[in-house]
Amino acid sequence: MVFVVTANHKTLDTSLKHQLQVIKSEIEIESWCEILAINAQEISALIKQQIENFKPNFDVTETGVVTYIGDGIARAHGLENAMSGELLIFENGSYGMAQNLETTDVGIIILGDFTDIREGDSVRRTGKIMEVPAGDALIGRVVNPLGQPVDGLGEIVTDKFRPVETPAPGVMQRKSVSEPLQTGLKAIDALVPIGRGQRELIIGDRQTGKTSIAIDTILNQKGQDMICVYVAIGQKESTVRTQVETLRKYGAMDYTIVVTASASQPSPLLYLAPYAGVAMAEEFMYNGKHVLIVYDDLSKQAVAYRELSLLLRRPPGREAFPGDVFYLHSRLLERSAKVSDELGGGSITALPIIETQAGDISAYIATNVISITDGQIFLQDSLFNAGIRPAIDAGSSVSRVGGSAQIKAMKKVAGTLRIDLASYRELEAFTKFGSDLDAATQAKLNRGRRTVEVLKQPVHEPLTVEKQVVILYALTHGFLDSVPVDDILRFQEELFDYFEAHYDQIFETIRSTHDLPAEEELDAALTEFVNQSNFK
Repeated sequence: MVFVVTANHKTLDTSLKHQLQVIKSEIEIESWCEILAINAQEISALIKQQIENFKPNFDVTETGVVTYIGDGIARAHGLENAMSGELLIFENGSYGMAQNLETTDVGIIILGDFTDIREGDSVRRTGKIMEVPAGDALIGRVVNPLGQPVDGLGEIVTDKFRPVETPAPGVMQRKSVSEPLQTGLKAIDALVPIGRGQRELIIGDRQTGKTSIAIDTILNQKGQDMICVYVAIGQKESTVRTQVETLRKYGAMDYTIVVTASASQPSPLLYLAPYAGVAMAEEFMYNGKHVLIVYDDLSKQAVAYRELSLLLRRPPGREAFPGDVFYLHSRLLERSAKVSDELGGGSITALPIIETQAGDISAYIATNVISITDGQIFLQDSLFNAGIRPAIDAGSSVSRVGGSAQIKAMKKVAGTLRIDLASYRELEAFTKFGSDLDAATQAKLNRGRRTVEVLKQPVHEPLTVEKQVVILYALTHGFLDSVPVDDILRFQEELFDYFEAHYDQIFETIRSTHDLPAEEELDAALTEFVNQSNFK
């Protein structure tokens, strides 16, 4: 029987079915209470365990919004606490680096492709500054300024990273330059010697052989326990490929890292490339090793930095370069040093390259870098076009600290070389007037012509220091005075072959003692060679 009464919008159901449902629900509640009472302790223990192991799964990052994008530059609003040089990440996964910290927004340089970044995209802080991979895994590889391989030889696996911007070693952390760095080029090792830990600028017009000097120096480090870093900035990719193939052909890639930011890359990468290169070099220096780094060239880096600065609306100064362009190069080159024994006694030797316009070494960037470096090797296009290669102008070139690193034997034979060359250049100008010359002047001119000829050297054929010493000794002691100028290079080759066959101990003495053997022994050997040759 069903009894359902409705009054004041309320329904009272007294039916049997409804009564049974009420009883059933009450029984279920009671059984659950019993279960809960039984398992209360277990549940409590479980909850406690979960609380202890609880790890919050949330990430607090400061996020901004891109307000402008173009030409490798972005501006973002909302990154109030961003640091200068901090790494930022865009919505599409591209990286940027904070440069301008302004009141309303942050100026960001974009590292890589910026074409798919749009206004309104989010950009967030990483809290890290820019780092590049470092260590032995990079040796023999070609990488971009971010440390990513571009040679198609697979990933670089390393657990070592170094920040691209690091303070340079302080005064007390350094040692004076004392060990020689042999370039294998007679004109440099004799006239403008370079020591480990030195910064020697290579400066000259385009197409005067600047890169060739740097590449020959790298080739000459084979077997010298030296790691080399070649940084190509703003060069054609085909040119970089040629240099890499040259290094590979002569077995130099076994100890060389190539960092390239080609001409087609955005300006931020060209600006970053030298810092990435020196960061990789520092990893070896602070582990007690010796490194040679070549920046080819810093003129293009300065131009890339000018472009960035103008796009970031920084005030332009001389030649439209920003005011801190000196600091751009000084903080880079000061990181090259010979460090103290407490820090491992390693070194970074820097060979920055600067390209001049029409031989103007008083231009802004040229004078800046000359003032930072410990000397310069000046290449002249007139010498290059006259067939004097390497085209080093001995009068304008100087090494301010390398002399203390030069080996004893080289000091002895090269002592008068610079003066001989300078007086020859002076006299040569007078001979153009066609006046009669006395015997002494004639002798000076003859010696000068032979000096110029001896200092010539084919590309990619560096000479060991002992061979350089022997040929320069022969020159300064008059053994070449009777040899026709055109036969000098042939005389040199035959002399080396003869000495290797009969007087190898002379080479060994120079190699091991860094000094000349007894002059009588050297004179006798040279006289014997001349007597048995066709050069009498």
